[in-house]
Amino acid sequence: MTHSVTVPSGATHQMANAWRRQTSLRRLYTAIGIGLLVVALGGTMWFADEANAGHFFDRLPHLLDFLSWLVPKDWNDVWRAMFDIASPHDTGTQEFNFPLGRAYVWGSFYIPEYFELMLTTLNVALVSTFIGFVFAVPFSFIAARNLTPHPVLRLIVKRFMELLRAFPEIVIAGLFAAIVSIGPIAAIIAIGLHSIGALGKLFYEINENIDMRAEEGLRAVGANWFERVRFADLSQVLPNFMSYTLLRVEINVRISTIMGAVGGGGIGEELKLSISRGFGAKTLALVLLLFTTIFIVDQFSAWLRRKLVGEQAFAVGS
Repeated sequence: MTHSVTVPSGATHQMANAWRRQTSLRRLYTAIGIGLLVVALGGTMWFADEANAGHFFDRLPHLLDFLSWLVPKDWNDVWRAMFDIASPHDTGTQEFNFPLGRAYVWGSFYIPEYFELMLTTLNVALVSTFIGFVFAVPFSFIAARNLTPHPVLRLIVKRFMELLRAFPEIVIAGLFAAIVSIGPIAAIIAIGLHSIGALGKLFYEINENIDMRAEEGLRAVGANWFERVRFADLSQVLPNFMSYTLLRVEINVRISTIMGAVGGGGIGEELKLSISRGFGAKTLALVLLLFTTIFIVDQFSAWLRRKLVGEQAFAVGS
């Protein structure tokens, strides 16, 4: 026997009115938010126009003028610049001095200059990520609410990691550049410190969601804190730790390029110089190599994360 529930027409009318009022309020709030955003954007552009010596709005129509010099006269010069092959257009200037950047390894065998710079950028990213991982793992177990019974120690570690990720890497690199001079070392320290804070936060959030039954079992047989972390907790979270670490490698490759542009070494520094001097073939070669490297790193990292975590973790709507 089926029982039906009858809703009075007055109640239905009130529900419809309430829904319409709520919809109207949402539309009003959306319009206000968009209006404030437009006003803020307009004010920012006005300030930029007033503060910029080149007059922002006056130069805006010429935003893409650089494409005229970015197109090389001979497209083969892009490949010659990438692999340090002499150009027939060489006039003795730095624009076409491609062979001068070769890094000879043995005899006549050499590594092209831009490939060596790209390796430097990758090394900065990998070393800084490794530093971040090594320190973020123990900090994450100390900062986890369910694993550390000492609230003062947990609070200190959390605030310390917040401090490390509060400042942009460029600011930290500028500080250490004054100590260890400009170069990859300052970039590694800056990106490594920021990676500790960023990975530490991700890691301790993973730790706070682990299954505590293994932890409780080891506690019952008298295991100390280090033994519980090593045998009960680490095995549960390590695949996710590696997944986030690989994701951080992708981020740090991009950051290392930016750091190079401000004196951190690697391909970013050469790219900045090439753009500022208007060397079209060199600029395109650097951009192409950078894009290809980042694409390969992203694809390899995504493949490895799937192998570590499992395909089911990436399934949508399953």
